[in-house]
Amino acid sequence: MVDVKVPSVGESISEVTIASWLKKDGDIVKLDEAICSIESDKATLEISAPKAGKLKILVKEGETVAIGTKVAEVDETATAGASAPAAAAPAPAQEAPKAAAPQASAPTGGDKNYPSPAAAKILAEKGVDASSVSGSGKDGRITKADAMGAQAAAPAGATASDSSLKALAHATISSSFSRETRREKMSGLRKTIASRLVAAKNTTAMLTTFNEVDMSAVMELRKKYKDSFKDKHGVGLGFMSFFTKAACAALKQYPAVNGMIDGTEIVYHNYADVGVAVSTPRGLVVPVIRNAESMGMAAIESKIIELATRARDGKITIEEMQNGTFTITNGGIFGSMLSTPIINAPQSAILGLHNIVERPVAVNGQVVIRPIMYLALSYDHRIIDGRESVSFLKAVKEMIEDPARLLLDI
Repeated sequence: MVDVKVPSVGESISEVTIASWLKKDGDIVKLDEAICSIESDKATLEISAPKAGKLKILVKEGETVAIGTKVAEVDETATAGASAPAAAAPAPAQEAPKAAAPQASAPTGGDKNYPSPAAAKILAEKGVDASSVSGSGKDGRITKADAMGAQAAAPAGATASDSSLKALAHATISSSFSRETRREKMSGLRKTIASRLVAAKNTTAMLTTFNEVDMSAVMELRKKYKDSFKDKHGVGLGFMSFFTKAACAALKQYPAVNGMIDGTEIVYHNYADVGVAVSTPRGLVVPVIRNAESMGMAAIESKIIELATRARDGKITIEEMQNGTFTITNGGIFGSMLSTPIINAPQSAILGLHNIVERPVAVNGQVVIRPIMYLALSYDHRIIDGRESVSFLKAVKEMIEDPARLLLDI
């Protein structure tokens, strides 16, 4: 037997949660095949099989275990053929008679065809005789679900009156409502997101300033060059690369927006490690584009696609999500018109993008229709003054409305 243990996933992480088993107990696995997904408070990673053989699972999904814990074993002596008969085994013979057992046509005592209180109420509202309903509960008892799916049988030759139609409509409407609830344990990633967001609200003097940007120039430029851009670079020309370049240029002009507070000191960065918020099935993560200020549009687009894909597949590393200096989040892809994004601490600012909507605006004294996006900059007022925040957002706006500024660095 070869042990499968939880690997170290970061210096500050001492335990992980078994998010899901990608293979079943008894499956034959190949060398380096992904068999398990683990979730820390910062990322989701996969564990691969150390050897080929038969898998024996020792820890259930949802359990939290320490780093180094043995969660499974792989039997190297097992072969794929050894487990084949078990996989092809038919269902137990005794199940067939049970499924074919006749149902009594009417209640004969005990729980057989006897409705639960909730089911009885629903059947009464529908006018359905309990003896005509087959119960799926224990010993044939009629459950609430059985009652909700039951239909009243109309007498032969009968014509529905207005009152009966109203009753049927009322019963159908009533049966469509549910007051059921369910609970599920918060994932480690979700708990971390919650604690970090609350901490950011409680420990920063957060304020948000807004502006609007006319997207006409960028949209026209993108329309004109998107095909040739993709042919040459192999990636599409999206809006995020424009905003990333514009933000990097504005950060040079207003370094406090790219800084952070460390105790009683302010740390300024002469580089821009830009985090791009990505929504994944397990929550929001922020992979970082290192030295974005020195990258071209194609390189930024390629990096965004790479990091976003790996984040959604749960393959992003912790190192790739740490130590960003500024963050951009795009709620517009979900249809958001306006929002006040929360700072990704210990950073001091975050730029929020939103959807593009055609709106009437005044241009040279004339009302025209233009594609407008609202921008939001949330910032820590302890380090960034109102003048700097407004000027930063205005600089981004000017570069997006006149993309030539990005080339000329003005």
